[in-house]
Amino acid sequence: MLSNVEDIAVRRGAAADEFTLRRPQAEDGRSVNALIAACPPLDRNSLYLNLLQCTHFAETCVLAEFTDDSSRPGGRSQPAGFISGYLTPARPTTLFIWQVAVSERARGRGLGKCMLLALLQRPACQHVTHIETTVTPSNAVSWAMFNSLARELECRLERRVLFERDTHLDGVHESEVLATIGPFAPRAASFAAKHRRTL
Repeated sequence: MLSNVEDIAVRRGAAADEFTLRRPQAEDGRSVNALIAACPPLDRNSLYLNLLQCTHFAETCVLAEFTDDSSRPGGRSQPAGFISGYLTPARPTTLFIWQVAVSERARGRGLGKCMLLALLQRPACQHVTHIETTVTPSNAVSWAMFNSLARELECRLERRVLFERDTHLDGVHESEVLATIGPFAPRAASFAAKHRRTL
């Protein structure tokens, strides 16, 4: 079983015991939308889009919450981070990461990479051998995170411009550079076998 695999992924990282990771639900759409709005330079999406991510794409999205928030009045945790992604339709062995949002309070603790590694343990990602995402050239924090992930997965990270500033983005947005990480061995099965006594 892989039911607790995301908790294990967090315990392996610097974010140990600080966060709980889970699949998002429709009820999380509003808080996810607010989190992304508070994380410039991320593009803010419509609430409807975030609701679809939290439902139709829940298996390839992950929500992180502060563990200690569960003891607050009402017991409602605040979102610490959110990753949206999907399996590329023409290449289902590729997980495309749409956005990585980490709240200001949660930054600097390795949460982004923990969430990415947790996604790779999902049954939906059991055949994934590559990760793709787009990052603007100036986003040094994201480049550092994805380079660190490539080292963790022991594979290369390749770059090429996917959407060019003047050709595709009306000259008002930096070019979007496609980062491709892989190939790497599918992680879900090997991770579950390694930790089967603790699941």
